[in-house]
Amino acid sequence: MSLYIVVGYGPAGAAAARLLAGQGHTVRVVTRSGRAPEPGIEHVALDATDAARLTGAARGAGAILGCAAPPYHRWTKEWPPLAASLAEAAEATGAVLVMLGNLYGYGPVDGPLTEDLPLAATGPKGRVRAAAWERVRTLHEQGRVRAVEVRASDFFGPGVTDGGHLAGRFMPPLLRGKAVTALGDPDAPHSWSYLPDVAAALVEAAGEERAWGRAWHVPTEPPLSVREMADRLSAAAGTAPVAVRPTPSAVLGVASLFSPLLRELKEIRYQFDRPFVVDSSAYRSAFTVRSTPVDEQVGATVAWWRERLAAGG
Repeated sequence: MSLYIVVGYGPAGAAAARLLAGQGHTVRVVTRSGRAPEPGIEHVALDATDAARLTGAARGAGAILGCAAPPYHRWTKEWPPLAASLAEAAEATGAVLVMLGNLYGYGPVDGPLTEDLPLAATGPKGRVRAAAWERVRTLHEQGRVRAVEVRASDFFGPGVTDGGHLAGRFMPPLLRGKAVTALGDPDAPHSWSYLPDVAAALVEAAGEERAWGRAWHVPTEPPLSVREMADRLSAAAGTAPVAVRPTPSAVLGVASLFSPLLRELKEIRYQFDRPFVVDSSAYRSAFTVRSTPVDEQVGATVAWWRERLAAGG
């Protein structure tokens, strides 16, 4: 079994670390504050932008999974040094670098998103994410690192809390039978990346040499609108369907004055105002991880949120 370094312990980092530990691997998680040890998982406190210290922590590792992300409103400042440090550590140690990416880099697109589309983002967050991968891909092509990017759509599922569109602001009222709100058009088809599938794809790509040197989309189920997801979640919870209301632009504008997160969401509003569909057929054709059927996703998510809320979370 191998040593894996997981940088970041948000939803995806935690899911990937626990999956690796469950497979019998040694896992070292790097975060700024550290945590108490978990079965099979060592937690190390260090700043991942400190390339020398990150390299030291990654000595002997087979792969580094870059799952950290700065606070949303600090992406443009903090993503470049983080990506550079990950690449430096991978080059110095020989570990495969697996970057968790998203879909912002494509910018607004008509039609399904495929990995061969140009990275033509017009907003600052999309441009900084695209530039981070382009730099790492260049290093791979130069033979200096071995790297792959695994791109996910909006996270959904157990473990997704404040950062998810179908999570902390959505699930508690839905489980109480109350109306929920949606960013953009609640009837626009939208692709959701189920968190366990994200973790499984990250882990599989780390060990598949055929995956390296390019980006892949996480295996994802066919798109469903926010309203359709709300109906399925209500049915799984055994409650009546809840009302789904769009967030008026004026309300979003006022709220963004007080919330950095909402202010930054303006850049990617286009993802919810019209169909936002991920094509993950390339991954499915090449590798073994498959997307979890949506009914299983929904059932597990309802059960997780009920347990969390019952525990006072």
